[in-house]
Amino acid sequence: MSPWLSSACTACRARPPDAAHRVALAPADPARPVRVARLLALIGLAAWLSACVAPPAPQPLVDALQRPAERQLAAGLRAYDDGRYDDAETSLVDALRLGLSHPRDQAAAYKTLAFVFCTSQRPSQCAAAFRSARAADPDFALSRAEAGHPLWGPVYAAVRGPGP
Repeated sequence: MSPWLSSACTACRARPPDAAHRVALAPADPARPVRVARLLALIGLAAWLSACVAPPAPQPLVDALQRPAERQLAAGLRAYDDGRYDDAETSLVDALRLGLSHPRDQAAAYKTLAFVFCTSQRPSQCAAAFRSARAADPDFALSRAEAGHPLWGPVYAAVRGPGP
């Protein structure tokens, strides 16, 4: 078989190669492996450098719980889950007073306070807590299940106003 013929090109086996096939199947440029190596090195360097601009890693929970406000938030959420609503209210108010650092934590504290207020038949305080949650975090919204709750769902819908 001729060195100009490719085993992958079936048309070449059927007839003699023409000039177009000879050019396409000519020996490769000897500098090509060097160019490929340089390209791969540049890609690797770019990937390595992209790690330098990555956002900072979130703080571990242990570090967050060293701060008094976050510790009170955790205690309030735990008390609420355990059905100890008076303790939950006290801890959540303390967490907000101590200054929660993240808007989502503030909104979570206000949301849980709203649940406590609605559960204890204090609808005006429930509505105020929902408004405060929205003020702390403009993206605040109840889940579909939470919004459908018979006690606080209607209060939340009134505070949220018309919309989806």
